[in-house]
Amino acid sequence: MVKSKWLVILLLAAASAFLAPSCAYAKKASVAAVSADDDFLALRDAARSGDADKAGKIADRLGAYAIPSYVDYYRLKSHLMSANNAEILDFLSRYEGSAIADRLRNDWLLILGYTGDWKTFDEQLPLYVVNDDRQVKCYALLSQALKGQNVAADARLLLIAPKEYGDACPALMKNLVQNGQFDQGDIDAQVRAAAESTSSAMVRKIAATAGDVDNMLALAIDKPGFVVAHGPGKTHDSRQIFIVALGRAAKIDVPAAVGALERASGSLNKDEQALGWAAIAYEATLKMMAEASGYWRKAGNAPLSYSGYQWRVRSALMAGDWQMVENGVEAMPEKLRAEAAWTYWLGRALKVAGRSADAQAQFQAIAEQTNFYGQLALEELGRKITIPPRPQAPTSAEVAQVADNPGFRRALKFLDLNLRAEGYREWNWELRKMSERQHFAAAEFARQSDVLDRMISTSERTKVEKDFSQRFPAPFDDVMHPATEALGLDEAWVYGLIRQESRFIRSARSYVGAQGLMQIMPGTAKYIARKIGIDGFEPGQANELNTNIALGTNYLNMICKDLDGSQVLATAAYNAGPGRPRSWRANLTGPVEGAIFAEAIPFNETREYVRNVLSNATYYAAMFENKPQSLKARLGIVTPKGYTPSDLP
Repeated sequence: MVKSKWLVILLLAAASAFLAPSCAYAKKASVAAVSADDDFLALRDAARSGDADKAGKIADRLGAYAIPSYVDYYRLKSHLMSANNAEILDFLSRYEGSAIADRLRNDWLLILGYTGDWKTFDEQLPLYVVNDDRQVKCYALLSQALKGQNVAADARLLLIAPKEYGDACPALMKNLVQNGQFDQGDIDAQVRAAAESTSSAMVRKIAATAGDVDNMLALAIDKPGFVVAHGPGKTHDSRQIFIVALGRAAKIDVPAAVGALERASGSLNKDEQALGWAAIAYEATLKMMAEASGYWRKAGNAPLSYSGYQWRVRSALMAGDWQMVENGVEAMPEKLRAEAAWTYWLGRALKVAGRSADAQAQFQAIAEQTNFYGQLALEELGRKITIPPRPQAPTSAEVAQVADNPGFRRALKFLDLNLRAEGYREWNWELRKMSERQHFAAAEFARQSDVLDRMISTSERTKVEKDFSQRFPAPFDDVMHPATEALGLDEAWVYGLIRQESRFIRSARSYVGAQGLMQIMPGTAKYIARKIGIDGFEPGQANELNTNIALGTNYLNMICKDLDGSQVLATAAYNAGPGRPRSWRANLTGPVEGAIFAEAIPFNETREYVRNVLSNATYYAAMFENKPQSLKARLGIVTPKGYTPSDLP
C-alpha cells in the first residue's frame, strides 16, 4: 500500500514536468485573450494614477483601438505635468475641435496657471470651449490682475463655492490682497463661508492669503469649544476666529453657542455680534430649530455667504414670517435673487403683502419653466400642470444622421463600457452644435439605443417645443403596473422617483453601492426581501429588473405608511433614510405647507431630490391620467406626528 502511494506521487511529478510547457502556453494565451476594451480600461486607470510607464506600454498595444484620441489622451495624461508644450500642442493640433481636446486643454490650463506660464495660458484660454471649471476661471482673473486690471467685482461673483477652490482661487485671493483689490473684510467673509461647509485645510488656505495663519483658527474649526471658552480676545483677528468658532460650535450645540455669544457680547462691537448671531442662526436653521428666525433677526444686516442668504429665507418660511422672506430675498446678490426658487418665494411674500400685481409678475417670470418652481408659479396664476402638445416626431432620416455622427458613436461605446463621464462628455459635445429639431432626433436615437438617461437630458435642452414622451419615459410598465397596483401605490410617484434615482439605467450603481433602477442599498434590499418573503435572496438579485422594482416599491410603501402617507416625507426618507425626516418632523411646532417643508430640508442633495421627484411625479400623473394636476396638492401639508385632520387650520 505504501509503495503504491509513492508510485502515484512519482507519476504525478513526472506528469507535471510534461504539462509545464502546456501551462506556460495557456498562460500566454490568457494574456493574449485580454480584450482591447480591458486594455483601454487599464490604460485609463494607469493614467489616473500617474503611472506613465505602464500607460505607455498599454497604449502601445492599443494602436488599432476604435477610439485612438482617448488612447493618446490617457498616454499623455499619465505624465501631463512633466510633458513639454510641444507634445501637448501636437495632441491639440491632431484632435482640435473634439471633446477630448477640450478636456485636455482644461487639464493644461490648470497646469499653466499653477506654474505661472501666463503667456501660454492667455493664448489657450480663448480656445477652451466648455469653460466650466471654477479653478480655470480663478486663474483667468489672476492673469488679468497680474497685468494690472481690476478684477475685484468679478472675483466676488466667482468666489461663492469654497469646495471648488482648489489651489487657483486662494492664489487669486492672495494677489488681490497684495495689490489692494481685496481687503481684510473680503478674506474674513471667505473664511466664514468656508467654515460653514469645508475642511479646516481650505479655511487655513484662504486665511493664509492675507498673511500668517493664527493657530487658533485651526482650533476654531476642529475644536471650536476650546476657542469659544477662551473668549474673543482683543484683536480683530482673534474676534473673527471667535465668530468662526461660534458657528462650528453651533453645529454641535446651538444653546451652548448662544450662551457663549451672550457672555462675550461686551467684548464684541455691534457688527461682530451680528456676525456671531448669523453664524449661530445658520446652524440652527439646518437643525430646523424654531428659534432660528429669532437668531436671524438679531443678525440684522450682517454680510452673509451665498448659502447664508438662502438659509435666512428658508428660516423665515418655516416661521411664516413673510416680511422677512421678502426682505431676505431682496437682500440677496442679484445673481442669486434671479434664481427660480427666490423668484417664486418673493412672489408668495408679495402676494401675502397684498401686492398682487407685483406677485403676478414674479410668477409670470418663471411659469414657463418645467421644474418645481415653474409648476408652483403656474398654480399661483390659477392654472394647473398639463402636458404640452407633442411636436412632430423626427423622421428616420433625421435619426439616421445622428446615428452616423462619430461623437455619438463614441459616446455609446463609452456607455457600453460603463464609462459614463466619457460618454456624457462626447454626447454633450455634439449637442452643442445642434438645433432643437436635431435635439429631438438625438433624443430619439438615444431611445432606440436604450440609453434613456441621454434621451431625457437631450430632450430637456429644447426651449420652444417640448416632447414629454422623451422627457418622461415610462418603460417596464408590464412589471411596474402590477407591482404598484398590488400595493395601492401611486405609479406616477414611483416613476418620478426612478427618473431621479437612475434615469432608467438598469445597471446603475452609486458610489455607496445602491443598485438598479430604484437604487436599493444592499442592507435595505436584504431587509425588504425578508419582509416580503423572497426566499434565498442573494445581493446580486437586487439589480434584476423584477426584483429591483419589487424591493423598491415595497420599501417606498413601507416608509410612506410609517410617515402617515406624506409623499414629501417618504421621498426624503427614500433618499436620506427614514430617521432624518422623522427628526426634522419632530421639530415642527405645527402644520407646514409641503412646499415650504421641502424648501427647508437641510441636506442639499435631499432637498433637490424631493423637489425633482415630486415635480416629475406631477408630470407623470398628468400623462397617465390625461388631465391637469396640482403639485401643491401632491405636496400637501406636513404635520407633527400625531396631528389629525381636525387639528389643521
